[in-house]
Amino acid sequence: MTGSMGQDELELVDRWWRAANYLSVGQIYLRSNALLREPLKPEHTKSRLLGHWGTTPGLNFVYAHLNRAIRRDSAEMLFVAGPGHGGPAVVANAWLEGTYSEIYGHVGNDGDGMAELFRQFSYPGGIPSHAAPESPGSINEGGELGYSLAHAYGAVLDNPQVVAAVVIGDGEAETGPLAASWHSHNFLDPATDGAVLPILHLNGYKIANPTVLARMPEAQLEQLLRGYGHEPYFVTVKDPDNTEQAHQDFAAALDGCLADIRAIQDSRRTPQGGQDVLDVAGQSAEAPRWPMIVLRSPKGWTGPRYVDGLQVEGTWRSHQVPLSEVRTNGEHLAQLEEWLRGYRPEELFDGDGRLRPDVAEAAPTGSFRMSATPHANGGLLRKALKLPAYGDHAVEVARAGTERISPMITLGSWMRDVISLNMETFRLFGPDETASNRLQNVYEVTDKVWQYRIDDADEHLARSGRVMEVLSEHLCQGWLEGYLLTGRHGVFSCYEAFIHIVDSMFNQHAKWLKVHRQLPWRQPVASLNYLLSSHVWQQDHNGFSHQDPGFIDHAVNKKAEVIRVYLPPDANTLLYIMQHCLASTDYVNIVVSGKQPSPTWLGPEDAANHCRRGLGIWPFAGSEVPGEEPDVVLACAGDVPTVETVAAAELLREGVPGLKVRVVNVVDLMRLQDESEHPHGLPSRDFDGIFTNDKPIIFAYHGYPALIHRLAYRRSNQEGLHVRGYKEEGTTTTPFDMAMLNGIDRFQLAIDAIDRVPGLAEKHSLVRQELQDRRMRARQHTRIHGEDPEEIRNWKLG
Repeated sequence: MTGSMGQDELELVDRWWRAANYLSVGQIYLRSNALLREPLKPEHTKSRLLGHWGTTPGLNFVYAHLNRAIRRDSAEMLFVAGPGHGGPAVVANAWLEGTYSEIYGHVGNDGDGMAELFRQFSYPGGIPSHAAPESPGSINEGGELGYSLAHAYGAVLDNPQVVAAVVIGDGEAETGPLAASWHSHNFLDPATDGAVLPILHLNGYKIANPTVLARMPEAQLEQLLRGYGHEPYFVTVKDPDNTEQAHQDFAAALDGCLADIRAIQDSRRTPQGGQDVLDVAGQSAEAPRWPMIVLRSPKGWTGPRYVDGLQVEGTWRSHQVPLSEVRTNGEHLAQLEEWLRGYRPEELFDGDGRLRPDVAEAAPTGSFRMSATPHANGGLLRKALKLPAYGDHAVEVARAGTERISPMITLGSWMRDVISLNMETFRLFGPDETASNRLQNVYEVTDKVWQYRIDDADEHLARSGRVMEVLSEHLCQGWLEGYLLTGRHGVFSCYEAFIHIVDSMFNQHAKWLKVHRQLPWRQPVASLNYLLSSHVWQQDHNGFSHQDPGFIDHAVNKKAEVIRVYLPPDANTLLYIMQHCLASTDYVNIVVSGKQPSPTWLGPEDAANHCRRGLGIWPFAGSEVPGEEPDVVLACAGDVPTVETVAAAELLREGVPGLKVRVVNVVDLMRLQDESEHPHGLPSRDFDGIFTNDKPIIFAYHGYPALIHRLAYRRSNQEGLHVRGYKEEGTTTTPFDMAMLNGIDRFQLAIDAIDRVPGLAEKHSLVRQELQDRRMRARQHTRIHGEDPEEIRNWKLG
């Protein structure tokens, strides 16, 4: 490759790189004497040295070169720092661009501000060592590896003008989510989406071990990346001291990549361009081969070569803090001062500590600065969705519990209209399950995006579409996060049991939102909406492997102001809840609903009121007497538990006349918590008014029973609360047999009520016995006929 920069431009980029490196080292080590106005002393350094140097100079190097391209082309670029602890670089560049001081006034753009920039890094009351919500320009939480490339692709969907430059650490490249992310370009439409420029940074080592891709022979690595569909440009820093050659080589590679991206996009965006790449069948003859860069540079580049006689630069020893004893070891302190002065800070900063004009001119201006781009603060760009009227899709209910309708099919028609009204700002993500989860009505207005060959047998595949399906929950989650954080809206539809695959990714996003909500400069983004179906109670053809409702338990560990959990019992409540969730911001909403036909309990208006309350008494299902306390409360949360609870109340009404049964349905699970613990928590007076202070409560819950006890632990009637739920009993069996295996079936719930209402078991032992016999007969029927009894399968509320 030949260089593409003149000498003046090269020196400008190099000065910026040196300044960013100086600030990065200062953040790790210094708490005062930021500009080295006096000889460095131990007390100028931090007592606890925290941070990661090894990846930082490479990140600064790339950032400086991207700035050159932005200034030249007036390009909109987003910088995604994949290496886990690249925080010093992201913060340093934001300060150099002026964005940091604009947002955080106490960290000014002078010497005092620089000192505060250094002091706060990885310091009590300060900022994290990785790219985080506090970092301007960041959408990727660097605390965990593997998500950067998926985030970058999500960020450019429906963002045709944006190039997301994502630096991928070679350690990060070993993770499963990142390995799958190389396929993401196959879901990118060059005509309407932006572009991603992957920059695979091979510095050779993780925290203590070599990396796989860095040790892979270059010819094999090139084959791998080309096999993924990329055109790799290789840049290798052969001589760490020959920075001029490194700059020229990288500039040439970057310019070549940006030219390739423009050519791909132009070929699809011109009126005739789309036809140029189509074969006679009207299909793409070949998916675009997107460019990428492989940058080999020494780990800890420009840092100490040797420490205590051991090689540091270019080895794993530079990963974190190369000089670890600067307060107690005079030689280490001297090496640190030599290291810092080697960047020649007097050429970079003036006497007041401000960036010199001949360095500052390397920065883009205004929102072209990667630290100030609105695409990294998506709330600035977010527009409210146009949502179809709830009433136009709600189901009329002549009589509660007599009509069986699939909630997900009902929702699919509504989501079809959501997509139709928001063709540039809403997408549906899922791992090959849109039709399986009964949302197939969306295909009336859109297709699944796909860039490789499309065969005659394929259905609903097209070069552009609003549905993103790939059999990787990691990719679906990563794409959606990038899409939301840059200002758009979406839903992640998944089988309930397999959403656990993204437990860790969910953790990071929930943590991001928790911090994001506390930063006044970050504007609200659309909520992350999980729609979980094919759930634990209806897996008769899949079995035990598909039966796990525990994602809710995992989610409620996060901060209460972020997490919302909804268990709509029927089609209308599902519809209303999803309308609410899609209009919300800064939450993680978890909605669980079955896809099979099930009873519809509430008409449109009653369903809306029930959802607004979050829980409520269902008079039509119980047998309590107005003005009198009930004898027992049958509570439920979840569609199948609701059916069994209402059926149990009917059994009691028939078998134990005069028993006053109250039926309570919970749609917003967080209402069970005390108001002091969750914004949706029900006040104690209201909770006791519904559940009573001292009457038995039989609670049929969709998931693991312990969660209900945990949520309600502050409530007064602890001894009266008895929860039935999933207890890891499952197999390939009928829906009602699943209920019986786990003890949430109607017969068991009715028996529980008889057992727990004082005096009832003695008076109604024959009723109890009959309920047990009916339960056994139902079990036997499934074993003989392979299906549930007719009176169970097609049960309607009498």
